[in-house]
Amino acid sequence: MKVFISADIEGVTGATNWNETDKAHADYTEYREQMTAEVAAACEGALSAGATEIVVKDAHWTGRNLIASKLPRAVRLIRSWTLDPYSMMAGLDETFQAALMIGYHSRSGSDASPLAHTLTDRVVYVKINDRDASEFLINAYTAGWLAVPVVFLSGDAGICRDAQDFLPALSTVAVMEGVGDATSSIHPGLAVERIRSSVETALRGDVSRCRVTMPPHFTSEVYFRLHTNARQASFFPGARLARPHVVQFEADDYFEVLRFFMFGISMTAG
Repeated sequence: MKVFISADIEGVTGATNWNETDKAHADYTEYREQMTAEVAAACEGALSAGATEIVVKDAHWTGRNLIASKLPRAVRLIRSWTLDPYSMMAGLDETFQAALMIGYHSRSGSDASPLAHTLTDRVVYVKINDRDASEFLINAYTAGWLAVPVVFLSGDAGICRDAQDFLPALSTVAVMEGVGDATSSIHPGLAVERIRSSVETALRGDVSRCRVTMPPHFTSEVYFRLHTNARQASFFPGARLARPHVVQFEADDYFEVLRFFMFGISMTAG
């Protein structure tokens, strides 16, 4: 069994403030270590379930957060960015039997996490087919486009609820809950235990139940904080400026949506 893991940091146990996710601050070290511990736990659960190959994409900010020496030897780690539309799912292809997401967080426009956002702080919201889009949703559709089941997610309680609403068969572990500008978290060691156990259980089950159904057509909408960013993004081929802050893009092929997100959102001037 070949397993793919996409790992973020804003949804690891206890992460509450942006300083804790930023290499420039002393607080970052503790949460880098917790991110590594939670990813390692997911890897160990996958290996216990029979995984023979695991690829981990370090998918937070610089893409250089995980401490490689603390991961199981069977893991292949992708660091930094491949600069293609797969983004947080870089390295995934049709040969994988399952995808897992660790340390994920609530979407832009949500009050479920002090660190809620989608892709960048430049946007107020992202929608796909009228559904408010989290990074989980964007990446789950990427897995669905490649016919890879998404079997597990850990993060804050808000993203766990949203993810299971979209994909009911998905297994989740909520390690904390956002309350205003605060979080209420379980013990970091307990989070590691639950992730390891839940990943093993999920992968021993019928992963085919976690295949993402792909719509025949996609309509994406991005509300930018600055109208200047929206204007710039509207020049992406096929995009249109629906309102001064809002850009829309439609396609049948989801990869074209990912291409729009890459060039229309990630590369707009801040």
